[in-house]
Amino acid sequence: MPGGRLSQQERQQIAAGLADGLAYAEIARQLDRPTSTVTREVMRNGGPGGYRAELAHHATERRSRQRRQTPARGETPVQPEGRDAEAVRAYEETLTTVFIQSGLAKMMSRVLAAIFVSDSGTRTAAELAQHLEVSPATISKSIAFLESQDLVRRERDDRRRERYSVDNELWYQSTIASAKANLRLAEIARQGGNALGASSPAAVRLENVARFLDFVSEAIVRSAEQARDVLFTKPDQDQDVI
Repeated sequence: MPGGRLSQQERQQIAAGLADGLAYAEIARQLDRPTSTVTREVMRNGGPGGYRAELAHHATERRSRQRRQTPARGETPVQPEGRDAEAVRAYEETLTTVFIQSGLAKMMSRVLAAIFVSDSGTRTAAELAQHLEVSPATISKSIAFLESQDLVRRERDDRRRERYSVDNELWYQSTIASAKANLRLAEIARQGGNALGASSPAAVRLENVARFLDFVSEAIVRSAEQARDVLFTKPDQDQDVI
């Protein structure tokens, strides 16, 4: 059934499709499943280069047992706003997959997604370790990388505990940093004229790349400045702020 859980046979078909170099969409078509289902399955279980059908099946069974046991232990947090805990968990996995596809490693993606889905936009290392069921050392390593990329911010709360947050200002700063990196690349591209000869095909190509990056980067910076207030719009404020 397209809406049911993946069977072990379907996972073997996914592994075979990956081995044959098929795209996720083609594998999904053969299984009569949504492409997103196949994408999440693969990225959650080792990625296209490390996916193993039997290991993925056992891992899913283990997660299923853990979820069934959690309510009995009373460890499932009460979801605010009448949320469905399973729907929240599924969304967090989807968000993790998107981060992985954008280039982040799996553990960094899981940490970032866990912080994003919290209403406060912040979690302590202990909260992250418990939520993701990993060691504090794993969290520390992931946070260090995310900080280096300006994707999370470290701060201390009233109890002097370190918390890691994803406040909206980070989106603005990250966008500006990306634009500046492109401008630096444009500068390097232009230097090719000196080494390759200003009229050579390679130098002309690099100059065109530099012009493109200049234009796009300047547009990004200008748009980010104009739209910055959107990041801080309150739910009861007028949404037409640009």
